[in-house]
Amino acid sequence: MLHRLSLCDMAARIQAREVSPAELVEAHLEQIDRVNPRINAFVLILAEQARQRAAEIERALGRGEDPGPLAGVPVTVKDSFDVEGLPTLCGSRLRLGHRAARHAFAVARLEAAGAILLGKTNTPELLMNYETDNHITGRTNNPWNPDYTPGGSSGGEAAAIAAYCSAGGLGSDGGGSIRLPAHFCGIAGLKPTPGRVPATGHFPVIGHPGGLLGVAGPMARNARDLRLLFEVVAGYDPADPFSAPVPLGEASLEGVRIGVAEQFYQVPVEPAAARAVRGAAEALHSLGFAVEPFMPRGLERAPNVWSFLFSELPAPVIREMFAGREAEVHWTGLELIDQFESRPEPTAREVLEHLAIRDRMRAAVLDEMDRYPVLLWPPAGVVAFRHRRRRWETPGKAIGYFEAMMPLTPANLLGLPAVVIPWMLTPDGLPVGVQLIGRPYEELRLLELAVRLEEVRGPFPGPPGF
Repeated sequence: MLHRLSLCDMAARIQAREVSPAELVEAHLEQIDRVNPRINAFVLILAEQARQRAAEIERALGRGEDPGPLAGVPVTVKDSFDVEGLPTLCGSRLRLGHRAARHAFAVARLEAAGAILLGKTNTPELLMNYETDNHITGRTNNPWNPDYTPGGSSGGEAAAIAAYCSAGGLGSDGGGSIRLPAHFCGIAGLKPTPGRVPATGHFPVIGHPGGLLGVAGPMARNARDLRLLFEVVAGYDPADPFSAPVPLGEASLEGVRIGVAEQFYQVPVEPAAARAVRGAAEALHSLGFAVEPFMPRGLERAPNVWSFLFSELPAPVIREMFAGREAEVHWTGLELIDQFESRPEPTAREVLEHLAIRDRMRAAVLDEMDRYPVLLWPPAGVVAFRHRRRRWETPGKAIGYFEAMMPLTPANLLGLPAVVIPWMLTPDGLPVGVQLIGRPYEELRLLELAVRLEEVRGPFPGPPGF
């Protein structure tokens, strides 16, 4: 059962020569063969390349060399990151002729740390959906229940990690695309500060204006593994316009006050989402932290401003890309932009106004976060749902797709780091996560809090049958 070890345990056992890279690779490839037909998480499986890489690392270890902190650990990456010589499809037939000239920055960092790439994982078309399905690979299913979605757009990555096909890997997050799949699949995911993990070599390109929202980040089964991955892939790359040479810093928790909200303003959530936040708040209180109800002022329209920048602004460009090839486009690539089909193209004035609103919101929130440098929220208003479901009953009222995702998008809009960890199971056996949001460049503080929360929570189960 080597594939069920944590990423940190795998790394430690390889360093201690208790297990070989080849053994770990074979254990994961066997698991992929066994379970991927059920979940359909992989776009490409790089079996022979992984075996060759394992042999190289074994030889390096035999010579007394140190291949890095992830030496021999099998990982995966979302199929939006370039891997030299391979296509980066992003679930779109429009990308079928693509071949990457070099590794994405974060992929190169993983490899330099000794990690072994097992494959690339599935996405919705052009990453434009909270479900993972496309015309090339097809639909990815949630390991906890194949009738349910793993979320998106890093749904293939989350499903592979949750199903023990990978120890961890890379996702990207422009509106919750790391955190929602982590929440739905019972794993951990970090959305860093923009540029903290350079997104060079990611498609779509994470530059202005999309780079205000979208980031690259790690995913794993627990917060301790997530922290190790983050320390490996974080860095500075001048090719990323949001990257800055900021040291990782320290994870000081002294005097930290935590503001807690069970929902986003007056938008109700499913009972399990609120119950998980209450449980995590009680755990933080038991650890000695000051935990108080708090919701920042003035963020009510943050999801709408995010939607303008993420969907409405690029909609004309995306429709132009699809022009004449509409029959080849999957519904996942159209759902978020079709709602703006009848609207005129945004004007320069509207763009500037929305950016100005965003900046004012960010300044106001950061001022309030002097008192509450960490916020505890639900990741979303709902838990994992059946494929294509778009309406949910809550104790307050029925909510739709946009309302259900409101707890996710403010962190993207405002450039704040946020981490999701699994917290509990519903009576139906579905995982429920909680979300910690912090100030820019304070990822290690969030990760340390997440590690401590998981210690109070105890071991989290994996999906039945995996």
